[in-house]
Amino acid sequence: MGMTSTTPPTAPAVVREQPGGESMRAIILNGFGGLDRLVYTEIPKPLPRDGEVVIEVKGFGVNHAELHMRRGEWAEAAEVSGIECVGIVDSCPGGEFPVGAKVAALMGGLGRTINGSYAQYTRVRAANVALIESELPWSQLAALPETYAVAWTCLFRNLNLKAGQTLLLRGATSSFGQAALKMAVAAGAHVIATARSTKRVSALEDLGASRVEVERRDLATHIAESKQIDAVLDLVGNSTILDSLDLLRRGGTACLAGWLGGLDPIGDFNPLLRMASGVNLNFFGSFVFGTPGFPLSDVPLQDIARQVAEGKLDAKPSHVFSFDQIHEAHRIMEAGEAGGKMVVVID
Repeated sequence: MGMTSTTPPTAPAVVREQPGGESMRAIILNGFGGLDRLVYTEIPKPLPRDGEVVIEVKGFGVNHAELHMRRGEWAEAAEVSGIECVGIVDSCPGGEFPVGAKVAALMGGLGRTINGSYAQYTRVRAANVALIESELPWSQLAALPETYAVAWTCLFRNLNLKAGQTLLLRGATSSFGQAALKMAVAAGAHVIATARSTKRVSALEDLGASRVEVERRDLATHIAESKQIDAVLDLVGNSTILDSLDLLRRGGTACLAGWLGGLDPIGDFNPLLRMASGVNLNFFGSFVFGTPGFPLSDVPLQDIARQVAEGKLDAKPSHVFSFDQIHEAHRIMEAGEAGGKMVVVID
């Protein structure tokens, strides 16, 4: 999850290696704007550094964060976009990961302050890398890092969700929402999902939702479970989070982790007047991965991949693109036609 900025940068930050090394194919941001700003070119391959991992990229997810970067709507954007990837360790001077190991990488400045994953190789801090040894195809592994790492953290760390509990999932039709829904159901939770319209009800029920409600800002006054909900994962954002607090039982928790409803701040929020005693509110954003207390290795990505391989969790991407199809991937994302997690696989 990321915040947009009203003062976008004037140009993508160029992060280049010393000349004379190997080159690689990459997709760079040639300024900000439309699809034509994503340009294929050759740039130097990143050089290994102590405490960092150079990864041969085999696949990466396509995220709205990269759309905002392309448009110049984030305060930071590197020349090479891409906030996540899966691939093979090419070099690791500090020995944190063996050369040849399958790994996932996420954030840690990827695509923002350092060159990201829209390339044949990327370099990222070891704290933002996790093992993901699996026989799953790269297309399926590429669907896991950002979406499933965030969903797992929100559900099982921030919300401490347990089997048998009732979760209200607001904004369930997004790729993140779908992942959270599937993970919560697999963990034995009872999930009530929300969607903006009735068109997606059957799709969410197929994913395991026990019921689907049409999203509204005063949902707490319209569902029978009000004041009895154990946990709320709110991906709609500031416009609904206070209503989410009204749904909770004493001791229940709401986690704010998305802004599908926009970034406008909550006006005049006074907890004394707007929060019931004994309910909990917290927040999670994927930009914290790799910071003290949030190493990516804490997320059981390898176990999540095992659940996918065993058929206990469906993480199939909605679209799989080749490296040469980044314009089409961004077009579909911009048009709101993704219908789930989109990935790019590099042959």
